[in-house]
Amino acid sequence: MAATDRFAAIDVGSNSVRCLIAEQGEDGQLTVIDDLKDQPRLARGLSATGMLNAEAMDRAVDAIGRMLQAAERRGAARVALVATAAVRDAANGAQFAERIKSELGVPLEVIDGETEARLAFLSVREHFAVVRGRAMVMDIGGGSLELVLAAAGLVDQAVSLPFGAVRMTEQYLAGAAKPEAGIRRLRSAVRQRLRSAIPAREWSGAKLFGSGGTFTNAARILAARERGKVPLAVHGATVTLGELQRVLEWLSGMTLEERRHVPGLNPERADILPAGLAVAAEVLEHFSVQQLTVSAFGLREGLLLHLARPQTAGDEGPKRLRALRRFAERCRTDRRHVEQVLRLARPLFDVLGKHLACVPGDWDLLEAAALLHDVGSLVSYRGHHKHSYHLIAHAEALPLSPDQRRLVAVISRYHRKAPPSKKHPEFAALRPEEKATVRRVAALLRLADGLDRGHVSAVEAVRVRLMPGRLMIDVTPRLASTDLKLELWGAQRKTDLLEELLDREVVVRCPPLALPPARGKKPD
Repeated sequence: MAATDRFAAIDVGSNSVRCLIAEQGEDGQLTVIDDLKDQPRLARGLSATGMLNAEAMDRAVDAIGRMLQAAERRGAARVALVATAAVRDAANGAQFAERIKSELGVPLEVIDGETEARLAFLSVREHFAVVRGRAMVMDIGGGSLELVLAAAGLVDQAVSLPFGAVRMTEQYLAGAAKPEAGIRRLRSAVRQRLRSAIPAREWSGAKLFGSGGTFTNAARILAARERGKVPLAVHGATVTLGELQRVLEWLSGMTLEERRHVPGLNPERADILPAGLAVAAEVLEHFSVQQLTVSAFGLREGLLLHLARPQTAGDEGPKRLRALRRFAERCRTDRRHVEQVLRLARPLFDVLGKHLACVPGDWDLLEAAALLHDVGSLVSYRGHHKHSYHLIAHAEALPLSPDQRRLVAVISRYHRKAPPSKKHPEFAALRPEEKATVRRVAALLRLADGLDRGHVSAVEAVRVRLMPGRLMIDVTPRLASTDLKLELWGAQRKTDLLEELLDREVVVRCPPLALPPARGKKPD
C-alpha cells in the first residue's frame, strides 16, 4: 500500500484526544490500522475560569506529540489535527493552538460546532442507511452537544449547543449534595434551550443515531445488565428512551467510586456519564423519539472520510448543470417548475442585469439558485425556503466553490416570503458586497419563480421594457386559451425587491393577443 493511501485524523476534544490512522484500499474503502486515545480533560475547570488548565494543556501537548509520531511511523501522507469546544470556547484557546504549532510543527485547526456536527454525520452516513427518510445524529462531547438533522442523506440543519458531558457535570453535578436535584436542573436547562433552538414538529419520529462515549457506554452497561457480560462491540445497538432513563436513575443514586465498578462503564467516564445521559434523554423527549441507534464512530472517522474523499468544485458547462440537476432530483424537486424558472430567469437577467449592476458571475449564481431554490420542500413545504438555505449551505458535493455555495444558499432562501433583511442572521453575516449580490440576484429569482406560481409552465415568454418610472413585464401564455391570472398574481407579489433596486414601479401583465382577421375579410 502506497504511503499516499494512508491518512490520520486527530481530534482534540474537551474530554479526550483521539487519533485514528487508516489506509484506503483500491475500492475506496477505509480500514483503521491504529487507534490511540488519551484523556487530558482540557475542559476541566473551563466553566468556572473560562481558561484551559495549564496541566491539562501539558498533557494534551504530550498526547498529540505521540499521536503525530505514530502517524508519521505508519506512513500517513496527510494528517488532520482539529480541536473542538474546549479550545474553541477558552479565552486562551488561540495561545494553546499557537503552542501546538510552535512545539510540534503542525497547525491545529479549531473547527466550529457546525463543522463538528457535519463530520459526525459524515461518519454515520458511511455506516447506516440514512439516504431515505429523515435522520438525526446526536454527538455528545465533553464541551458541546452537536445535532444534525438530515433528509434523504442531506444535511438540513447542524446545531451546536453548550451541553457537553464535562461542562454539564461541572455546572450542575460537581459537589452536589443531592445529585437528583442537579440532574433535574440540568435537564430543565437543556429542555428550554432545545425548544428555542430547534422546532421539533418537522423532525418528530425521525431515526436517531447517538455518537460518542455517552452512547457506547450506555449500550455496554445495558448489555452487561441483561446478559451478564460486557460485549466487545456495541456499534449498531439500539437503546430506548426508557432504558436511558433507568440507567440514569440507577447511576445517579451511586457514589463516584461505586460507578467506577459498574460493568460496561469506562471508569474514566464515571463522573461525567450521568450528565451525558441526561442530555441524551432530553433530546429524545424533545423530538418524541423512543429509541436511538448507537454509532461507535464519530468526528475522527468523518475527518478521515473528508481527507480521503475530497470534494471538487467549479465544474464547468453541462457537467456543472448535470450535477446541480442531480442534487435537485435527489431532493425530489419539481423538475418541470425549476426548469421553467431557469428558462424565464435568462431574459430577465439579460435585460435587467446591466441596470442592476450585475457582473458575469451573477448569472452562475442565478442559474444554480433557479435549479435549487425549492430543494427545501424535501424537509417540509412550510418554510421550505429556509430549509433550502440549510440544505444548499451544507451540500459540499455541489459543483460550487464555498463562497458560491454560501451565496446560492442565501439567494434561494429569499425566493419567497420576506426579502433580505439585516434581522436574518444568514444575511447579516455577509460582507457588504455579498449582500448587494444577494439582493440583485434574489430580485430576479423572485420574479421568475412568481411567473410559474402554478408549476405548470403556463408562461411561454416574457418581454421586458424599462420605461421612465416604470418597468413593464409583458408575458405571453403557452396556449392562447391559458388563463394567466395565477402567474400574474404570483409574479406581482414578488416585485418588491426589484422595485426597490430599480426605483421604479414594476407592472406584470398579459397584453391581449392580436387576433387573426376573420376569413374573407381584409385587415383595416
